[in-house]
Formats: sequence, structure tokens, C-alpha cells
Amino acid sequence: MSETATPAATAASVTAGGRQARTTRTARIVLRGLQVLLALFYAFASALPKLIAHPSAVESFDRIGWGSAGMYTIGALELAGAVALLVPVLQSVAAVALGALMIGAFVVQVTVFDGQNAATPLILLVPLTAIAWARRGHNAELLRLVRRRRA
Repeated sequence: MSETATPAATAASVTAGGRQARTTRTARIVLRGLQVLLALFYAFASALPKLIAHPSAVESFDRIGWGSAGMYTIGALELAGAVALLVPVLQSVAAVALGALMIGAFVVQVTVFDGQNAATPLILLVPLTAIAWARRGHNAELLRLVRRRRA
């Protein structure tokens, strides 16, 4: 009887393993797609208006009191984060850094703009947190590269 049970158990475990491999692959593809979408958003919808001094961005940063220097700095940080989201060794760190910018954006939206668009940074914080967590394994590799560079 054990001879007939073994092939059935093996077939079940192979099927379960195949399903798990497909699920893992699908999750990686979805996560990568999310990273690309966020990178496009940060590069074109968020950083570009600041870097080309679009009137709406200029007005917002003047209202905050940071002027053009703050606007260009935030735009450059967002563009760097967008690019870094696409570089495997930097993905997790980029997501954390962009998340920190989003926390700052939330605070500014609430304090300066009376919460007018305060939900946007919080919404963006959710996928950034997921990326930072899912790609955290790359942090050890980045640390090794930094340490090797110092030596």
C-alpha cells in the first residue's frame, strides 16, 4: 500500500511546488511592474514639473517658502529615486528614500496646504513600503559593495 501512496504524494508535492513557483514568479513580475510604474510616475509626473520649473510647481514651493532651490532639490531627489527603483541593488534603499520624501510631502500637505492633497503621499507610501520590504535582500549586497569600495 505504501508503494501506491508514494507516487500520489510525490505528484501532489510536485503540483504544489509548481503552483508555488508560478505564484512566486507572478509576484516578482507584479512587483517589478509596480516599480516601473512608480519610477515613471516619479520621473515624469512628479520630478519633471519641478525640474522644468512648471508654474504650478513654482507656485507651490513659493507658498511653502522653499523657493526654486527647494523645488530643484526635491525634483532631483525624486528623479534619482525613480532611476534607483530600477537598479536591482538600489531598489530597497530607493523605496525607503522615496517613502521618507512622501512622509515629508504628507506633513507639508497637512500643514501648508490644509490637507488638500494629503492622501496622495500616503497612497504612494503603501507600494513603496511593499517594495522596500520585498527587495530588502539587496541591502546586504549593497553594503558589501560599499564596504569593498572603501577597502
